[in-house]
Amino acid sequence: MLGAIEAGGTKFVCAVSDNDLNNINKISIPTTTPEETFSKVFDFFDEYTLDAIGIGSFGPIDINPESDTYGYITSTPKTAWKHTDFIGAIKERYSIPVGWTTDVNAAALGELTKGAALENDSCLYLTVGTGIGGGAVVNGKVLEGFGHPEVGHILVRRHEKDTFEGFCPYHKDCLEGLAAGPAIEQRYNKKAQDLPEDSEAWDIEAYYLAQALVSYTLTLSPEKIILGGGVMKQKQLLPMIREKFAALLNDYVSTPDLEEYIVSPELGDDAGVTGCLLLALEEL
Repeated sequence: MLGAIEAGGTKFVCAVSDNDLNNINKISIPTTTPEETFSKVFDFFDEYTLDAIGIGSFGPIDINPESDTYGYITSTPKTAWKHTDFIGAIKERYSIPVGWTTDVNAAALGELTKGAALENDSCLYLTVGTGIGGGAVVNGKVLEGFGHPEVGHILVRRHEKDTFEGFCPYHKDCLEGLAAGPAIEQRYNKKAQDLPEDSEAWDIEAYYLAQALVSYTLTLSPEKIILGGGVMKQKQLLPMIREKFAALLNDYVSTPDLEEYIVSPELGDDAGVTGCLLLALEEL
């Protein structure tokens, strides 16, 4: 039996499946303090006999097995979770193999194996919500090096009509600081879902996200880019991003047809937890 923890900044999604990834049970837990959240995670998993757990966590996280802080959440803006030994807490409780990566890497793996990138060997998954994070799979393997990608914090050119200073505590006006959900809310004093479809907010949002996708295309050349997260549930946004992407790239390099290249997740909100179950399976 496999366990999965998709640890997001707003909620933890915990799931249990058999080894064929057939879902047995799944719950959602608010992300509060580590002590309170882990207590509820343990209450859920204690009902099962697990062979392995896969974790996809918000970050930054330490993915270097040689590091003294491997398995930790490190310099996250969520102050209660800074320097939290995530894997240590799980292994102390269950003493089973643990797969470990970022939540967005897990989502990318899920979409590549079971979703929108099923016919591909590489993809990039970007979530646009409370923050902006991205994960990539290249030749069927999650992209990791000394650390993991933090593509939500790249620098972008400012939109000519945008005077918002940015909310990222580290960089102010990086991509996340200008285009994540809180940036929209602070800029207009309204949540994204409460803004009209013809608001200038969406032109600004599409401009920043299209810039980012051009950068990812030029550096990673993925076969598919998948855009998820709460902000991307605005149906008018995806066509605007494709249009601005084409204008910014200006035919410099070839890409697949943009209707097939820049797409929505096929697994919806299950992309991350599916990838976590796959991580657990790999550990076996």
